[in-house]
Amino acid sequence: MSEMHKEVSELEKKSATAARLFDIRTIIGGLFVVYGVIVTIAGISPSDADLKKAEGVHINLWTGLAMLALGLFFLVWLKLRPVQAPVPPSDAAQDTTGTPGS
Repeated sequence: MSEMHKEVSELEKKSATAARLFDIRTIIGGLFVVYGVIVTIAGISPSDADLKKAEGVHINLWTGLAMLALGLFFLVWLKLRPVQAPVPPSDAAQDTTGTPGS
């Protein structure tokens, strides 16, 4: 019984780790940060033709900074409110009759 309990607790830890790893906020935040850095770098020194197209607005710079802010928001949100692993039902709440399917 002790080995079974150890295996169950080990699987619960792995489940919690997988839940945190594949949280959608991690994926969205990471992608927005990466693309935000790329777009911000592209917007630091735009060409005259690009500025003329955007009517004088440094659109890549502002969009990149907004993407960085959004990505950081998602990552901070993940840090402040981490995913809680589902709590397994307690033994007292389970059926004690011993008959399957009842």
